[in-house]
Amino acid sequence: MRKEPAKREIKQERAARTRVEILEAAITLFARRGFLATTMAELAKAIRMTPGALYWHFPTKEDLLLAAIEDLHQRFINEFADLLAEHRKLTAREQLISFMNRTQQFLRYHREYGIFFGMVAAESAESNDRVAETIREKLEIYVLAAANIIRYGQKKQEFRTDIDPLHTAHGMMSAYVGLLLHQNLFRATVAYDPVVAALDKLVISGITPGKG
Repeated sequence: MRKEPAKREIKQERAARTRVEILEAAITLFARRGFLATTMAELAKAIRMTPGALYWHFPTKEDLLLAAIEDLHQRFINEFADLLAEHRKLTAREQLISFMNRTQQFLRYHREYGIFFGMVAAESAESNDRVAETIREKLEIYVLAAANIIRYGQKKQEFRTDIDPLHTAHGMMSAYVGLLLHQNLFRATVAYDPVVAALDKLVISGITPGKG
């Protein structure tokens, strides 16, 4: 009687590991080739799985893409978990710098994640409403977080009041994704960190009173 539950647990663990492998392969291939150009057969080959087995886990390529988006979203959220408590003790300027640094750090060590979002967002905006809406929902969480920090800074007179927090936050997030795609194109001659540092200075000086 005890063997059956144990067998089920082993199967569940294997299925969970397989799911992680599938998502990692999908993120990498979608980042390199885009969603539209990547086939399920290529994904199956990348993880040494039959197409039939892959379809068992994800009935459609769109299902796989949506799962990959959700998985990356959760990873990114986890990166910010420890900052939530710290933010209460920081000034608005310190909060914004922490938010920016954590975002940049995540993308520095997980370049394919940012490129994945950029590639998929560009493709889905005109071709797949369901995917586009899912990406918008995820990205808006980060945009609103940055916008709230800016609003707080305006109330505390740390930031300029003649800028719109939401539009500024959208500009920041689009800049990070666009920067990664641009730097990836010029990666032979342009390093990531100096470009990010330049963007940091522009953002902070641009929203600080007397600096714009």
